[in-house]
Amino acid sequence: MNLDYIIPNNWSILEEGFDPNQVKASESLFSIGNGAMGQRANFEEHYSGPTFQGSYIAGVYYPDKTRVGWWKNGYPEYFAKVLNAPSWIGIDINVNNEQLDLFACKKVENFRRELNMKEGWLSRSFKITLQNDIELQVDTKRFLSLGLDEIGAIEYSVIPLNSDADLIITPYIDAGITNEDSNWDDMFWNISSVTVENNQAFIEAQTMKTDFHTCTFMQSECFVNNQNTGLEPQTIKTETKISFVYKLSVKQNETFTIHKFGGYTVDRNHDKNELVSAAKTTLNTATTAGFTQLLEDQKQTWAQIWDMADITIEGDVKAQQGIRFNIFHLNQTYLGTDETLNIGPKGFTGEKYGGSTYWDTEAYCIPFYMATKDQSVARKLLAYRHNHLQKAIENAEKLGFTNGAALYPMVTMNGEECHNEWEITFEEIHRNGAIAFAIFNYYRYTGDFSYIPEMGLEVLIGIARFWHQRANFSTQQNKYVILGVTGPNEYENNINNNWYTNYIAKWCIDYTLETIEKVKEGHSNDYSRISGKTNITQEELALWKEVADNMYFPYSEEHNVFLQQDGFLDKELITVADLDKSQRPINQKWSWDRILRSPYIKQADLLQGMYFFEDQFTNEELERHFDFYEPFTVHESSLSPCVHSIQAAKLDRMDQAYTFYLRTSRLDLDDYNHEVHEGLHITSMAGTWMSIVEGFGGMRIKNDTLSFEPKIPSQWEGYSFKVNFRHQIIKVSVNQNETQFELEGDADLEILVNGKAVTISSNNKVTV
Repeated sequence: MNLDYIIPNNWSILEEGFDPNQVKASESLFSIGNGAMGQRANFEEHYSGPTFQGSYIAGVYYPDKTRVGWWKNGYPEYFAKVLNAPSWIGIDINVNNEQLDLFACKKVENFRRELNMKEGWLSRSFKITLQNDIELQVDTKRFLSLGLDEIGAIEYSVIPLNSDADLIITPYIDAGITNEDSNWDDMFWNISSVTVENNQAFIEAQTMKTDFHTCTFMQSECFVNNQNTGLEPQTIKTETKISFVYKLSVKQNETFTIHKFGGYTVDRNHDKNELVSAAKTTLNTATTAGFTQLLEDQKQTWAQIWDMADITIEGDVKAQQGIRFNIFHLNQTYLGTDETLNIGPKGFTGEKYGGSTYWDTEAYCIPFYMATKDQSVARKLLAYRHNHLQKAIENAEKLGFTNGAALYPMVTMNGEECHNEWEITFEEIHRNGAIAFAIFNYYRYTGDFSYIPEMGLEVLIGIARFWHQRANFSTQQNKYVILGVTGPNEYENNINNNWYTNYIAKWCIDYTLETIEKVKEGHSNDYSRISGKTNITQEELALWKEVADNMYFPYSEEHNVFLQQDGFLDKELITVADLDKSQRPINQKWSWDRILRSPYIKQADLLQGMYFFEDQFTNEELERHFDFYEPFTVHESSLSPCVHSIQAAKLDRMDQAYTFYLRTSRLDLDDYNHEVHEGLHITSMAGTWMSIVEGFGGMRIKNDTLSFEPKIPSQWEGYSFKVNFRHQIIKVSVNQNETQFELEGDADLEILVNGKAVTISSNNKVTV
């Protein structure tokens, strides 16, 4: 398979030439979504070749029973599945009694697929010769509306090129679907009704166990040479499927077109008994507007998103395409309209990993949403965690913790832990720290302290209680230690004193103690409410402080670096450069036993801590640790290259920073990890944005002031980005000679540029 078949383009993802071996990869890369639903780029017409069918509804999931050969106390009862929903996109095409099928035809020519990121639509065009020698030109376009987020629209056109043709066009909705990712091959859906009314079709179905009620719907119209045919379809119904059958004859070179509208109404947004009625309203709105107007609305909505979120890169088309691909998919996955939703690691592009929420949201995604949207969007992501606090306390109780200690889940849909690998579920506890850091990071960036007395302090107290109980005193070290953990480097399990985990535990306690005092002094009513609810006492706070002040951090005098964990130097320290390339990626070539005994690091671990808490270390310390750990890092996590890119840029290693940037931005486009067919790496895409804004742009908050230290790779002529900082929009434009700052806002803004104060006036450019 050609892993580099996507054509470089500034605004589109382009594929030319049909290769069945690339179909599954393209289904991922060309996926579309609108925050409320999404789908892989499956063909509308029948396809008999290998394919991964996938349509997904935000927030709808199934608790697939955990599949393990043993059971221990505290083990999650289920592994949440992102559910493959009933499909509404299908349009079967039959020409002179032969089915149109790209896998079974005589010849496919001029195949072209485009995902237009600027305007938010997916298209295909191709010339096909069927086995009966009929030649057809086929053109399709589809999108999921951002403005009407329950609706999607398809325009599908067929032109017979070498003779007249008898067409049978069959749009359908189909609830007889299965999940690619299933532990026990359970049926996930129960179909309750299959109905047709006024050429509108509806299938009501609910999920087993979780009992989400949905209605999948469709309506269609047929045209010849842009004239509505007024054709009435024949209806075929089964227990799981509704088909509309249109039959007509089309002359040579005439254009047959079908407009199909479809989508979902869900009881997350409507009364479960009113889903068909809501679907009718949505269909009537969509068909009244029509395909062309809906598409125009789509273009305008995306233009508004891009106006704020776009990053331009001059002189490097692959880099430009990469960053826009990442920004596009982040906006397709989450738009901040619903605080009960979060950002799944595969978004709407696949089913791997299960669950909708990882620590990725707090560590990587919140900075992107804070800076490219109104701060209320990031606040909703923080509110999501507060809403799940009681579940986090229950998760901790299952593992033996008490007194309101909270352990947030590694993977969740509703606040319950639903990950089924013990070394992750029980041991990758550093996720608690990322949530606390996000609260700190939100206030640091937005200046909005209100979240903390309203919600955040309760979260911080639960997390601090967990760290206090999870640490134990070692008489050997005369310090507090944290044993039996997995750090961000998942290639080391059940290790002791992971530096990152210990450091963030200490930081969490210190930050919570500091925040308690701040709320006590400035928000006495909130403090009284919270202290009454949580029963915190000065004696308890003193015990926390004892742990934080005496936390153990493994250190090597020989190498003059903190150790990633107690036993790191016991390993055979062979760098990645000296590892036979045929052994890569090790996660696909080696046994788990061999990986765990190796020095190889999946992603930034200790360096993740130095990224978060950069201002607590000198440049010389960062450089020393970067030089020690990066050579052992295999970057087999999607979350790895972005952190290393940011740190390499800070250390003025611009070639290395650029290489890491290109890898993070084109991770999926160039399929670095040989797994893009399973879906995209959505949450790491926010790290790509950080690689430019925080890496090359050097954006930080220093002393409550927005600060930049701009740098530019030699491969670029220039780049620009915007950030929304405390309701003022700053545009930063960098080229090889200078940096320009432009302010959209009412008041002047003082920023730091390379450590020096610079004042930007409204609508004036400042050049540095």
